[in-house]
Amino acid sequence: MTVAAMQRPPKVARQSSAAGVRLALSGDWTLFASHRLEEEGSRIVEEARLDRMVAIDLSQVSQLDTAGAWLINRARHDLARSDVAVTLEHVRPEHSTLLEETHYRAFAAPSRPRLNIIFALLADLGESMVDALHEFYRGVSFLGEFVSSMIYVAANPQRFRFTSLVAQIELVGFRSVPIIVLINILVGGIVAQQGIFQLLKFGASSYSVSLIGILVLRELGVLLTSIMIAGRSGSAITAELGSMKMREEIDALLVMGLSPIEVLIAPRVLGLVISLPILTFIADIAALFGGMLVSWWYGGISPVAFASLLKEAIALHTFLVGIIKAPFMALVIGLIASMDGLATQGSAESLGRQVTSSVVKSIFMVIVMDGLFAVFFAAIDY
Repeated sequence: MTVAAMQRPPKVARQSSAAGVRLALSGDWTLFASHRLEEEGSRIVEEARLDRMVAIDLSQVSQLDTAGAWLINRARHDLARSDVAVTLEHVRPEHSTLLEETHYRAFAAPSRPRLNIIFALLADLGESMVDALHEFYRGVSFLGEFVSSMIYVAANPQRFRFTSLVAQIELVGFRSVPIIVLINILVGGIVAQQGIFQLLKFGASSYSVSLIGILVLRELGVLLTSIMIAGRSGSAITAELGSMKMREEIDALLVMGLSPIEVLIAPRVLGLVISLPILTFIADIAALFGGMLVSWWYGGISPVAFASLLKEAIALHTFLVGIIKAPFMALVIGLIASMDGLATQGSAESLGRQVTSSVVKSIFMVIVMDGLFAVFFAAIDY
């Protein structure tokens, strides 16, 4: 026989007597009854609401768990609010203990403050600004901790984990090459196609080579690579550190007298700083190659002519602008990813929230830094 067949369904029987109304409960008042249990619990209140004295007889209750005891107590609470006196009869000792421990308590619904929608929007805006200032303060503080740790490591190089650094360069740099090459070939081709299409109206399609070279080397190569690394490696760093924080591995390092910044964060951040300029160089080559293919196929510009026009359009400083930006963007990505990873609390929800926050903030700061560098290089005419 199945468990369901062996269960006795809960029932409530009304019996009238000279002393008042008696409600005889029978069957198994357990969670296994599910919906039927809820119905019978509500029926207790319906059968006794119009009376002044009610006795609940539990002599025929074969099994009782916390769910059944809670429903009986809820019924007693609802009847008491209707000025009905309720007593329990023939209660077994084990059932009595369970009924005492599962007493019912009503929770008052929290009142919602009535605010003007304009005030609510302004309050949300102010809260967001305060949170942004707190994040900026945390970032500056974390940067100070990182710099001080790096100075200490530089003075004591035997403490640095070079094996971890090489492993991070492989994970961040070498394994990112395929996706970086693919994305930049496609973007270089798109820029070339649109440049040729628009410049053909003026009979100046050859200038699309200058557009591709300058735009890719100064802006797009490093920007797209940084965004891809923020989404790929930045999120991985946050998830790794967040998981370590949830499993208390960070606390274990502190107990052993080791610095999490030296052991975990320094190899990851330095791996990003070393890898991103190399990836930016690969991205530049890939984007120019994609632009050359599209120019050849779509604009009739041969590879030899493309190389000749590109040589006239760009100079060494055009290439160096993108390479100079890369280490700073890598530093920002690494610090934000590490900071959010260490801010993870003890739940999976917190880990997911921190990973999302890390990626969003990293991409935002990469774009902001690109804009600041663009203004700076334009001011010094570089």
